[in-house]
Amino acid sequence: MKITSVEPIFADIFLFVRITTDKGIVGYGECGTWGHYDAAAAAIQRFGRFLEGQDPTTIERHWNVMLRANHYTGAAINGAVSAIDMALWDIKGKALGVPVHELLGGRMRDRVRLYAWVKGRSADEFVEQAQMRKEQGFTAIGHLNPLMDDADSVHYRSHASQMQAGAELVERVRKAVGLEVDICLELHRRLSVPEAITLARLVEPSLPLFYEDPVKPASIPAMARVAEKIAIPIATGERFINIQQFQELLDTRAAEYLRVSVGVCGGITAAKKIAAMAEASDAQIVPHNPVGPIGLAACLQIDAVIPNFAIQEYPLGTPHIDQRTGLAGEDMLVDFPKAEGGFLAIPDGPGLGVELRPGFEEKFPRRERPIQNIKMRAHFDGSVVDH
Repeated sequence: MKITSVEPIFADIFLFVRITTDKGIVGYGECGTWGHYDAAAAAIQRFGRFLEGQDPTTIERHWNVMLRANHYTGAAINGAVSAIDMALWDIKGKALGVPVHELLGGRMRDRVRLYAWVKGRSADEFVEQAQMRKEQGFTAIGHLNPLMDDADSVHYRSHASQMQAGAELVERVRKAVGLEVDICLELHRRLSVPEAITLARLVEPSLPLFYEDPVKPASIPAMARVAEKIAIPIATGERFINIQQFQELLDTRAAEYLRVSVGVCGGITAAKKIAAMAEASDAQIVPHNPVGPIGLAACLQIDAVIPNFAIQEYPLGTPHIDQRTGLAGEDMLVDFPKAEGGFLAIPDGPGLGVELRPGFEEKFPRRERPIQNIKMRAHFDGSVVDH
């Protein structure tokens, strides 16, 4: 079997890759570097010229060549490698008639626990969304930002008022859902080290499952300083593009939950390696997937086989914030499993276990995300605030 074509495909807000073989087997993958899709698509085409005519089943070799043939990588390059890697695993599973998790050692679970997104622009909205997710059967909620998701307002608050408001919001959500629902906090890199420590100590009585990206993750020593001073476990890593960054997290004990982005870190091949490294350090994996349906399918194949899986991100929409209610991109798939009781069944079809609907490219034309349309929240002094 030989690869005959490697194509980047823009559909809706997603970037997929389609790899076709001379045996008629087609594999799909998804790029997770959603802010730089044009650059990633160009990298997919370049790697495609190398892959055409090659055996698609020698995945580890192709992964090494793509990342080591040139010394300069980065998010767009690694997002391209990640998408290609998923598609190659998809092809191999389809060729052998088994799901990818069978090729990775066999599944040790047949379903995964989910945390559903909760978004809001006010404390009342967060409480309402949290109660709704509980009623829908979810046993965990996440993407919950104590500093809220309103990117339209000018930001200025005193330290004391901001910290207290964040703590009160988390306390209200805890009272609304009780102890039967875990709360995963997401700070979106908004805080300084002192702010992150202060807020963590204030929300500690609400027993969050984890405290995600309180400070910018590019500085692992800064994250480690926060981790050393607080009692809530830190989760981070969604922006990391290689296994070495995760090793540094583990070496410094900067996080107990690794947020592995299968569409960014190097695909299924890299995610399995990172999970093994984390297992040796008694750290857990919380796969990150805020993007699309193929990325989620790849996450599920990893979730099935690793012993240190903790919980899976499940990006349900909030209509007045992101103009959707369901799972991102679910309409593109044929018969994707639905969440039941806060869990999702592992697909057992060949490859990634999912199929894109015929004609999905025409039905879901590209929607671009130009930088000028991104709302960076403004500070009162004119600077910008991460959100």
